[in-house]
Amino acid sequence: MNTFHYQNGELFCEDVPVSQLAEEFGTPLWIYSKSAFLSRLKEIQDAFAEVDPVICYSVKANGNLSILKTMNDAGSSFDVVSGGELFRVQQAGADTSRVVFAGVGKTDDEIRQALKADILMFDVESEAELDAIAAIAEEVGCVGRVALRLNPDIDAKTHHKTTTGKKGNKFGMDIERATELADKVLKDDRLELTGIHMHLGSPILSTDPYAKAVKKGAEVITQLREKGHNTNWLNLGGGFGISYKTDEGPSAQTYADVIVPTIKEIGCRLALEPGRFIAGNAGVLISQIVFTKREGGKLFYIQDGGMTDLVRPAMYDSYHRVWPVKPAVPMPFDCEGEIEGCEPADVVGPVCESCDYFAKDRYLPPMERGDHLCMFSAGAYGSVMSSNYNARPRSAEILVDGSNYQVIRRRETYEELIALEQP
Repeated sequence: MNTFHYQNGELFCEDVPVSQLAEEFGTPLWIYSKSAFLSRLKEIQDAFAEVDPVICYSVKANGNLSILKTMNDAGSSFDVVSGGELFRVQQAGADTSRVVFAGVGKTDDEIRQALKADILMFDVESEAELDAIAAIAEEVGCVGRVALRLNPDIDAKTHHKTTTGKKGNKFGMDIERATELADKVLKDDRLELTGIHMHLGSPILSTDPYAKAVKKGAEVITQLREKGHNTNWLNLGGGFGISYKTDEGPSAQTYADVIVPTIKEIGCRLALEPGRFIAGNAGVLISQIVFTKREGGKLFYIQDGGMTDLVRPAMYDSYHRVWPVKPAVPMPFDCEGEIEGCEPADVVGPVCESCDYFAKDRYLPPMERGDHLCMFSAGAYGSVMSSNYNARPRSAEILVDGSNYQVIRRRETYEELIALEQP
């Protein structure tokens, strides 16, 4: 988070005071650092450069069009999970022959759209999906390139709502079926088996699950090649963890050290789908304190940002560092536990749900009505998951580049909330 730093007692994004942006554009407000996006992308590009991977930035993490254009200009490709996301990357000028399409419920229209865009491959999640791609490929007059999404039954030790690599969840197919499924593809001239795909979940702070997954993937690819399949890709998905609290997130090189040797050994192409790793610490959410109150022996800071802006704490019990934009106490390296000059408080939003909170019993400096508060590490799965619940307009988004900044999504208006409901 070094692009978000305190200088003379005030939070900056790169060279711009955050309070200046909050005053100019109002709150709640999303602020992104362009250099943070680019430096994290370069980190992963450099770490895996030895095997010339295709880095497919995961659009679901943050799909703002300006950010996609920034990623595209820096050499990234994209991982999409819907026709809408594919449309977004097309509008960003992406080379769709390097795009991968995941997701368990691809519609016929989405499959048709992707085939016409000549995407690199579908991450196929069911046998029924194979049948659908084959039928639509025949209609379109092309061959559907597919990678079998296989569940290696590896526990990634992450939140139960974000683990995807074990048996019995809605994603992918059992790894034991790999040969059977591959044989089906081989018999169908409307399909081409390009590789296999594995995604273990997110966020994963240990390299051990990847070490196990790449070994299993290599075994499957070797077996398929021995049976005559031209299987040249191993897509290991995303899920690399980041630092939400202190410095718990491993570097890209740490992950590369356990993945690259096996990729070189079997001589296949590598695809990766990082999203949170690139976007997570590249963005923050700024809110304003509306009221403070003490009830039931607790101190509450009630802000204008809510779960309609950042739903992760309500949905996943996720942790985000929270600290004032102009704090009376400097932000410590570790924001957990007791902090001198602070007292425990709950940071809550205005939405009419008890789960609308950002921090509970968190030691925070004293704040007053009108003060600005920052939710850190909010660049991934933040604005993309926002909603209009309680008829709340979606917030504006700002991209900072050095001392310059621009609005990359303006704040919605009340009129826009009802525009599609008008006669």
